[in-house]
Amino acid sequence: MKPIPSTAEILAFRMLERPVDKRWTDWAYEMLCAGFETENMVMLAGETEPYNQFELRLLADKVFAEFGLTWDDRELVYRNYIRYLISQVIEGDRAPLSALLILKDIYDGEDMDGSLTDFALLYWAHGDLDYSDVQYYWDGATRENIDEMTRAYFVEWLEKNKSSG
Repeated sequence: MKPIPSTAEILAFRMLERPVDKRWTDWAYEMLCAGFETENMVMLAGETEPYNQFELRLLADKVFAEFGLTWDDRELVYRNYIRYLISQVIEGDRAPLSALLILKDIYDGEDMDGSLTDFALLYWAHGDLDYSDVQYYWDGATRENIDEMTRAYFVEWLEKNKSSG
């Protein structure tokens, strides 16, 4: 059995120390449906708001340990999360700008090696083109083609980063 695709997002949230929210319990439910059943997974899937962050973090960590899911390889976790976000865009489940905002926020707070710079530049180009005909972040991008250029970059990024961990 292979973990469901949103596992990449949950591991990124854990690595980034994001608060436990409904996305975590939804993930646990989807994992149960995919056959990943343990007592801890059932408990995590059954949690409702308000979430006790301390208890749920411990519970989630037990679930991760049960299935050998780790977030210690930051580069791999980022790459898998980016792959997940891009696949959501390509499948039509997420708007390109939504994915770019997430990646830009990670760039702002975490990107030490500059590997997310292009995503941030595309995000800023989108922002400028929302209120102006001019942007200086992405060569050749206009209001008419920015979405197409974003999708093309996403496909190019996936092609360059095929292997998963």
